[in-house]
Amino acid sequence: MNYKDTAEKLVPLLGGKDNIISATHCATRLRLVLQDDSKADKGEIEELEGVKGAFASSGQFQIIFGTGNVNKVYEQLQPHLGVQETENVSHSDAVKQKMNPFARFAKTLSNIFVPIIPAIVASGLLMGLLGMMKAFEWVSADSAFIVLLDMFSSAAFIILPILIGVSASKEFGANPYLGAVIGGILTHPSLLNPWGLAEAKPEYLNFAGMDIAMLGYQGTVIPILLAVYVMSKIEKGLRKVVPNSIDLLVTPFLTVISTGFIALIAIGPLGRGLGSGITTALTYVYDTAGFLAGLIFGGTYSLIVLTGVHHSFHAIEAGLLADLGKNYLLPIWSMANVAQGGAGLAVFFMTKRAKTKEIALPGAFSSFLGITEPVIFGVNLRYRNPFIGGMIGGALGGAYVVFTNVAANAYGLTGIPMIAIVAPFGTAAVVNYLIGFAIAVAGAFIATMLLGIKEEEKK
Repeated sequence: MNYKDTAEKLVPLLGGKDNIISATHCATRLRLVLQDDSKADKGEIEELEGVKGAFASSGQFQIIFGTGNVNKVYEQLQPHLGVQETENVSHSDAVKQKMNPFARFAKTLSNIFVPIIPAIVASGLLMGLLGMMKAFEWVSADSAFIVLLDMFSSAAFIILPILIGVSASKEFGANPYLGAVIGGILTHPSLLNPWGLAEAKPEYLNFAGMDIAMLGYQGTVIPILLAVYVMSKIEKGLRKVVPNSIDLLVTPFLTVISTGFIALIAIGPLGRGLGSGITTALTYVYDTAGFLAGLIFGGTYSLIVLTGVHHSFHAIEAGLLADLGKNYLLPIWSMANVAQGGAGLAVFFMTKRAKTKEIALPGAFSSFLGITEPVIFGVNLRYRNPFIGGMIGGALGGAYVVFTNVAANAYGLTGIPMIAIVAPFGTAAVVNYLIGFAIAVAGAFIATMLLGIKEEEKK
């Protein structure tokens, strides 16, 4: 692939340099914020060498090049745009300016939780390994290795407020180290650690006539989010009035002491109650609606992916893990993802276009590994019926995994890799997950074959 040639051809097809506000890239896609999305020639862009699809979503015009190619195209594109990699913050701001309030809120949550996914996934996999070692008695239950592995696997959840404090501070424009301090206050050793101690009763501290429960917030999500948001407002307000000569001393001191009091007295209990309420409501729907909940959520999840709002679900999933120790939403999302792969596989066998075949097969297998953008935007949406077929398969698979109570012990992984974070719940959970996987893929494949595609729909 000639990366320089592709980059040079791309600029005019995007409406020219003046139409491009900002550019960056993720693992598979070139992400651009354009003044006017209608000026981008989507059809011609998709015909360029190496392009696997193009679409407008979440305030960005995105072009799929795939892993390994996108960064090289971006490097060749930079000289033509004058956009530097250090402008990622302004790019994020530019994206948000083109979104409605709800989409901005979802994008904010996404920006906070996506960076900490590796820590959560690592903990989930370690828990899986620990569970298998105990179940199959590979080593003695009281061995030093088991004790250490138990420490390693629970660490991320115990310090979750600190991780979120750093990430949220960056998103809210505050000092990330002050965010870490607030997270540290909420998980201080002087507070009772509720992680794994559901029956323990906290002591109470009388402060200014108020009884403060000396209960920690290890593993919680909403309290630290609210606390850091308030902290960011306090810090920004102080920096406007505190003279520069004493800013380094006064601002951090006043920010931490005021936020600390507010967090322990009001925000913490409020956030804990709100988080528990969300978990209770979701669990009620899950238990009451049963497989119908899986049918609906699995069928509609792909539509949510189109808006980009799905990344905000990480906050809810983290809350489920903290409150219940399991994530019953992720298997449903996984069924929706792999179903789109099944639909893409059907397109591969039905289409007569060589370029579509070139995208459909690797895109389908990519979705089986949890990366759905290539097959959704590069194939299924272009012909519409395959996307609908994928929704049908997702609904069927989602209904099955809910009916069989499949759950995971982390978030961030779907498709085949998700087996590792389902395994801690036993062999039956893995078997049912794989059956649901097969139902979703086969259901989507058959539905797409029955619905058919019309080649002339491609523009």
